[in-house]
Amino acid sequence: MTAISPLPQVMTEPLVRAALLEDLGRAGDITSEAVIPAAMQAACDFVAREAGVIAGLDLARIAFALIDPALVFEPLLRDGDRVLPGTVIARVSGTARTLLAGERTALNFMCHLSGISTATAGIADAIRHTKARVACTRKTIPGLRALQKYAVRVGGGSNHRFGLDDAVLIKDNHIAIFGDVAATILHARANAGHMVKIEVEVDNLAQLERALAAKPDAVLLDNMDPELLREAVALVAGRAITEASGRINPQTAVPIAESGVDLISVGWLTHSSKTLDIGLDHRSN
Repeated sequence: MTAISPLPQVMTEPLVRAALLEDLGRAGDITSEAVIPAAMQAACDFVAREAGVIAGLDLARIAFALIDPALVFEPLLRDGDRVLPGTVIARVSGTARTLLAGERTALNFMCHLSGISTATAGIADAIRHTKARVACTRKTIPGLRALQKYAVRVGGGSNHRFGLDDAVLIKDNHIAIFGDVAATILHARANAGHMVKIEVEVDNLAQLERALAAKPDAVLLDNMDPELLREAVALVAGRAITEASGRINPQTAVPIAESGVDLISVGWLTHSSKTLDIGLDHRSN
């Protein structure tokens, strides 16, 4: 897989800064201030507790740099690398008080984003024998969309639209409010810019056939079983990008991908993936 470059710091630093401010509150880390002598030094390792795909190293680096520029953060891996339990991912060293003050924010970002990357890789690996790609959706945690979509790319997935402003996606409520599916597509085509792609959601073959008459760029085949998806792909016959969605997990993804669709969109990748268990262990030597 092609290495994914970290997001520009101008995008990520405000998010890390906000997380640190939330954690430090009104008085900073009063536990470390009460327990740790001011001049004491420490060195710690980020260690994987389970197998997965790492993401968020750069956010951990930024967290420590914002807390104390003198802290030394040393990544031993890159985002996208796969780890086993016990793998040392990165090291951080310096003043113990400031190191501990940045620990939780760094871990929160790394565990959350690595969980998304790991879940994405699980589906991407399962459907690798097909042409289908796994994609995320707009079902993201508010404020973290760019980070979560980055983690999907790190895990080998693709990004769907980032917001309401970068593509037209005509869904069931648009059609219900406006009227016929073909008329809705034609109206969108007349009013959208020439660079804007148009996708339409359909949930049966009759609706798909009407939609194809209006020549959408992509069709979202919603909650169709693999047999119906195969019929839908045959009906489209390459005239539009085909995307399957609904009830997709690592097991169901395989027969869905084998139906011949181009994309499988999975909302839970970003809104409810399990975090990857990563710990910060003190290095005594």
